[in-house]
This record gives sequence, C-alpha cells and structure tokens, in this order.
Amino acid sequence: MNVVNFGSLNIDHVYAVDHFCRAGETIHTKSYTQNAGGKGLNQSIAVSRSGQKVHHAGLLGPEGTRLAELLSGSGVDLRYLQHVATPQGHAIIQVQPDGQNCIFLYGGSNQAVTPEDIDAVLSHFAPGDYLLMQNEMSNLTYMLRAAVQRGLRVVLNVSPISEEILHVDLSGVDWLVVNEIECARMAGCEDPQAGYETLKQRYPSLGILLTLGAEGSVSWKDGVEVRQCAYPVKAVDTTGAGDTYMGYFVGCLAQGMDRQAAMQYASMASAMSVTRPGAAVSIPLMDEVRAAVEAL
Repeated sequence: MNVVNFGSLNIDHVYAVDHFCRAGETIHTKSYTQNAGGKGLNQSIAVSRSGQKVHHAGLLGPEGTRLAELLSGSGVDLRYLQHVATPQGHAIIQVQPDGQNCIFLYGGSNQAVTPEDIDAVLSHFAPGDYLLMQNEMSNLTYMLRAAVQRGLRVVLNVSPISEEILHVDLSGVDWLVVNEIECARMAGCEDPQAGYETLKQRYPSLGILLTLGAEGSVSWKDGVEVRQCAYPVKAVDTTGAGDTYMGYFVGCLAQGMDRQAAMQYASMASAMSVTRPGAAVSIPLMDEVRAAVEAL
C-alpha cells in the first residue's frame, strides 16, 4: 500500500521569547534558530519514522535545498517533488518558556500548486492508497475531489483552519484530523464536543480523529469510538506535535495496525516530540516509540 503526502514545505524561523509579542510591542528574543518545517514535511517524516514508506509531493523553492535533504535523509521518496522558482514558504515562530508557540505563516511555493500539478502526481496512485493533505496548499478543493474520484484514502488535516475549508465537502474523506478549535469551527459550534457530535451526524461515513491536548484523543469511525490518553511529559517545544501524531497515525494504519494501536503509538510519538526543541528534528523513531509503549 502506498502513502503519498501532497504537503507543504517551510523554513521555520524560531524565536525564544518570554511572552508572545503584543500589538505595538517590541521585545528582545532569547535565541534564534532556523529549522526545516511545514506541516507536510513534518508529517512525511513522521510517517517515515513510523516505519512506513511515504512519497512527498509538492513544490520546492530555490531556498529549499536543505528541506529536500532532510526528507531524503529521513527515508522519504522525493520522485514527485518539483523544483520551482517561487520563493520557499516559511514560518515565523515564537516559543514561550512553557513550550507554547505562536506562528505566522507565508505560503510561498506551497500556494503555487496547480490542478495540472495535482493530476500529474495522483495519476501514479491507485484505489486504496493513502493521500495526506493539509490546509497549507493551493487548490485544496480540487485535490480533494480528484483524490476521491481516484478512490484514494484521503486523510485531511484542516490546520491551519481557514474560512475556505469550512465550506469543503467532506464526503469521500476517509479521515478528518482536527484539534478542539478546528472541530468546533468545522461544525459551526462553539463547543468542541458539540462539534464532534455534529460532524458525526453530518458525515456518517467520515472517520473523525479529534486531538484534545492533555486530555488525549478520540476517534469515531464505522459507529465505533476509540479513546486514547495523553502521556504526561515536560514540554520544551510543542511545535509539530500534531503533525507527529497525524504522521504516526497514518503510518501505523498503512502498516496494518488497528485504530487503537495506531492512536497509542501516535500519542506516544507526539508526547516524546514535545520534550525536544524543533519540529521535524524532534520526531522520534519507531524503535524509541515502541520501547516507550512496551515500558508502560
């Protein structure tokens, strides 16, 4: 079974701060680092580190050479990655001492994907293959429709939430991956639990994976609910935690694990990632995750 991630690639500019900068305020940063990032890149690396082969498709700008090197070095197949002249997408990330982050995102090459690019990539995949999608790419609605028509198993992460994605038809999506805020907004509710129940009723064939931070995660598919606790750790940097979870979840499902096992490994991988600085560089290998799970 193939897994392809048509996903974003970013250069992350990370600033350690005492508190998030407020309107009209100028603050000194405690440190600065430049990391590889983008939800697509992070998720591809997480899938690969879970032990599942993954193809990464997308557009790589002139500044993105080290991003491709990191993906390739992590075992990700890059045959569907195109090199373009459009500037590379990037993110400005503030990180507080408690590990919480605030992110400003510039789309760049990630927003230059055309329907022709999408058709060219998806033509290489067959019914039953997995397609990972995030809301950082252009022509997302077209990509979703084209993937469903080809019978691909679409796993859609709506982050970062936007007005456009609120109107996307989720029929045909295999898994919708959302956090509490995204779940409520997708359903048009104020309460995440109400949003979760609304989405279950609105799309009865949709798999829903709702991440709940310290409360763990819950999923619904085929009339069956599965819950998974969060593993308590001391957070250093929460950047990329959700991407680690999603990548491991999909990677484990593609390897034939049941949903409960996939959620457990994903939860442990996510917990381990926040104990380390950075996004992609913080994602653990499956050997580490399996050892931690077996030690419970």
